[in-house]
Amino acid sequence: MKKLSVVGILVLMVITGTLCRKAEEFPEEQYDPRLSGGAATIFLSNSQAFGSAIPGLSGRDAFMHELGDALFSQTFVSAPAPIFSGLGPVYNNVSCVSCHHNDGKGTPTMGLITSSLLTRLSVPGADAFGGPLAVAGFGGQLQDKAVSGKVAEAKMKIDYTEVPFTFADGESVSLRKPVYTVNNPYKALPAGCMFSVRLAPPVFGLGLLELIPDETLLSFADESDANGDGISGRPNYVHDPLSGKRVLGRFGLKANNPNLMVQVASAFQQDIGITSTIFPRESSYGQEQNDDLADDPELADSMLQATTFYVQTLGVPARRNVTDADALRGEKLFTQLNCSGCHIPTVYTGIDVRQPVLSNQRIHPYTDLLLHDLGADLADGRPDYLADGNEWRTPPLWGIGLFTKTNGTPFYLHDGRARTLIEAILWHGGEAQRSKEAFVKLSKADRDAVLKFLQSL
Repeated sequence: MKKLSVVGILVLMVITGTLCRKAEEFPEEQYDPRLSGGAATIFLSNSQAFGSAIPGLSGRDAFMHELGDALFSQTFVSAPAPIFSGLGPVYNNVSCVSCHHNDGKGTPTMGLITSSLLTRLSVPGADAFGGPLAVAGFGGQLQDKAVSGKVAEAKMKIDYTEVPFTFADGESVSLRKPVYTVNNPYKALPAGCMFSVRLAPPVFGLGLLELIPDETLLSFADESDANGDGISGRPNYVHDPLSGKRVLGRFGLKANNPNLMVQVASAFQQDIGITSTIFPRESSYGQEQNDDLADDPELADSMLQATTFYVQTLGVPARRNVTDADALRGEKLFTQLNCSGCHIPTVYTGIDVRQPVLSNQRIHPYTDLLLHDLGADLADGRPDYLADGNEWRTPPLWGIGLFTKTNGTPFYLHDGRARTLIEAILWHGGEAQRSKEAFVKLSKADRDAVLKFLQSL
């Protein structure tokens, strides 16, 4: 056996010392602020900015993504039909993309084929799992369309009134306040029925949000407001039909869904009327409207998995104008106003060896995925698991500056009432009241800087 030379020993010592040394934190100034989704960032800023696959998918995964994309866009038809059958018997829309236009938000109209609004409903009390209690004869969602031979459960009418607001410097805006009325129910609704109107949210970046560890989200919670900043976000815990367990909710406008597979399966069943092995009964089961066909589940597991994989692997558009002085000043003001108390700028995803591009990523979603009381003006008065009638999950802000390009006219908040970012801010109350009041006191130049920062996301 040869002896190591002196040079060899020195090289070995250097290598060993390098291997044993603790990993150093990556310098903050060397992070690229454009990478909103880490390695899953897409450098598009046109109408298709929300609809591209994350870079680096394998050939098989790229095929699965494309298959899911086709299913996401597929129009379903009523039974019997040789393919893509099972629409209804009552439903809200005929495809996923009909609500999530260009994989983004939709249009807050009711009853039209282009509508992206739906109405959740329940009666006081809770089901066996602690969730909302369905309404007899209507279920948990109001379906405003029906196949031939059936009738829509009801129609929801929207009336808006304009509420003027004037800043101290004279700038004026008008807030659009909605009033919802149920028209032509196919049977009488019970007394005490609660309604919650909701606009379809964007579906990009969801795979990254799914990989944020539970412990990270729970570290953001401050139910007793221990730090005294007026913000007391808390988690929702929901039933997971896949595991049969009570788990942390993170998807849905009230964090009322546990994971993307359940979210997608629920949307197929409730929005389109397509059953699966997760939800094998029609949304109209037990009602006069039920079709009584022996064709459930209507969606093959492979199709459900492909659609879920599609939304899991949609990339996040890059942040823009990262060197613009006004946008950078707006970013500092955003933090000073404590908007970042709910809209957490930076988080890290967990480890998932199946999807390395989503795994262990530094991302900038601007959400804590927790429930917050946003005040009486935005309240729907309807509980959803642990969420009360005033609480909503913090929506991610990434991509918010591209809503005009992806959706034409942008709409904000849970029901699309806000037509501008200023309107959206001014509707905030409850835990966001302090931040809103501080925003209102800013100069016109500073308000514009905040808006320019938001438009850069």
